Amino acid sequence: MPTVPAFKRLPRAVREQQMLDAAVKVFSRRGFHAASMDEIAEDAGISKPMVYAYLGTKEELFVACLHREGTRMMQAIAGAAAPDLPADIRLWRGLRAFFGFVGAHRDGWAVLYRQARGEQPFASELATMRARLVEVVAGMLDHALRAEGRELAAIDLEVVAYALVGATESLADWLADHPEADPEKTATRMMNVAWLGAAQLLHGVTWRPPAD
Repeated sequence: MPTVPAFKRLPRAVREQQMLDAAVKVFSRRGFHAASMDEIAEDAGISKPMVYAYLGTKEELFVACLHREGTRMMQAIAGAAAPDLPADIRLWRGLRAFFGFVGAHRDGWAVLYRQARGEQPFASELATMRARLVEVVAGMLDHALRAEGRELAAIDLEVVAYALVGATESLADWLADHPEADPEKTATRMMNVAWLGAAQLLHGVTWRPPAD
């Protein structure tokens, strides 16, 4: 007679992380539409009904993956970029933590950035996470400017922060495609691009178009 597979009893929080680990890998490998709950359950070593019971539908599971990977990324950046550090060291450590996260969680980045950005309602979830990251970067710039006795209009801070975040995301996408690339060297390359411009900004140097 067929037997029912036995699953080891684990605390709910541990079991949920197992499911999310498996889901991130499957979504990264298959894409949202092609991914199946059967494959996710199999990779997690649990039954499909248990996935539904713990984390809901495939859409809800994908959102849970987004939230977890986004939270991990933000925690890594916040933990590295302490507010009492000099501006350049703070930005460098934030970039190093960010690219270190992408290098260590390429599947998570694929879900967070590639899969989510083109699918509603996931794109709006991603936009909310990006807005939080922009706020962090704008706050870092504002703190550095004030330390130099300077201020910048809020709209200018926001634009610079969006530019830095956008460039960093694009380079992270490149890093995810190049497993041989070193995340720390990638962070250094981004720092050379970002800080040369930010340092000029801190000292009040701006470019203006010539008069027609």
